[in-house]
Amino acid sequence: MPDMDWVEAVTRTRHDGRSAVLVTVSRVRGHAPREAGAKMVVTADASFGSIGGGNLEATVIDRAREMLADGSHTPEMVEMALNEHVRTRHGRQCCGGELAVFLEPLPARPTVAVFGVGHVGLELGRLLARHPLLVHLVDSRPGQLEGAKQLAGQVADIHTHAAPIPETALTSLPAGAHVYIMTHDHAEDFALCDAALRRGDLGSIGLIGSAAKWARFRKGLTEGGHKPAAVDTITCPIGLPGLFGKSPAVIAVSVVAELLTRLEADVASPNHVADLDAVVQ
Repeated sequence: MPDMDWVEAVTRTRHDGRSAVLVTVSRVRGHAPREAGAKMVVTADASFGSIGGGNLEATVIDRAREMLADGSHTPEMVEMALNEHVRTRHGRQCCGGELAVFLEPLPARPTVAVFGVGHVGLELGRLLARHPLLVHLVDSRPGQLEGAKQLAGQVADIHTHAAPIPETALTSLPAGAHVYIMTHDHAEDFALCDAALRRGDLGSIGLIGSAAKWARFRKGLTEGGHKPAAVDTITCPIGLPGLFGKSPAVIAVSVVAELLTRLEADVASPNHVADLDAVVQ
C-alpha cells in the first residue's frame, strides 16, 4: 500500500485527473477493526489509508473499483456483519460486530484545454477558473501566459503550458478532454484541428472563427484524409447558438455556458443505498 494518507491521496488524484472513491466507516456496533471515521481512498490500481484490513477492506475495495469501472457518481451506504456466519468472496472476519461504510465517488474533474491565451482565451480562462475543472492554458508565444498567473488559487486546477509546438500539449491530454482552439495563427489552428481529429478520443473540439474560416478548414481537413463525419465533430463557431456578441467577454460566457450544459448532461445522480452482503455474494 503506498505511503500516503487519505487527505494527500485525494489531493493527488484530483491533481492527476484521476477518479477515486473515498471510503469512510460511518457507524460501528460491537467489535470492529477500526473506529467510526476511519477513511481510505481507492483508485483503479491503488488504495491509500485503511479501514481495518482483512476481507472487510478487500471487499470494500472490490466494490469501490466496481463503482469506478461503472463511472458511478452516486454515493452508497453499505452495511456488513463481521461474524463467522457471514462469508464474502475473501472469506470470513470474526470480530463480532457490525459496521456501515460510506463509499463516496470522487469523479475526475473534467479536463478543458484552451489553445491560444489571447483576449478571448484569457477571458475564457477567468471563467473556467471558477468551476471544478482541470484547465490547461496553452500558448506558443513566449510571455503570453503571464496574464494567466492571476488565475491560480481559485476553484479550478490551472496548468499553463508554453509550447512552441502546441500539438505536443494536445497529445498529453486525457481521453474525453474538451478542447478549444483559438490561437493567433490560422495555420496553428489548422494543425491543432488536424491533431485533435487524429486522436479520436476527445470529448469535444471547438474552433473559434467565422463561417468562411470553417469552410476553408473543413475543405483542408477533408482533403488531408479526415472523413467528413469526423471533421463535422468540430464545432465552429463556438458557444451558444443565438448569442452573437463578438467581445471577448461575451464569447467566453457563451462558450462556458455551452460547456457546462454539456457537462451537466453527462452526469446522472440517482440515489442509491446498497447492502454490501448482497453486492458481494
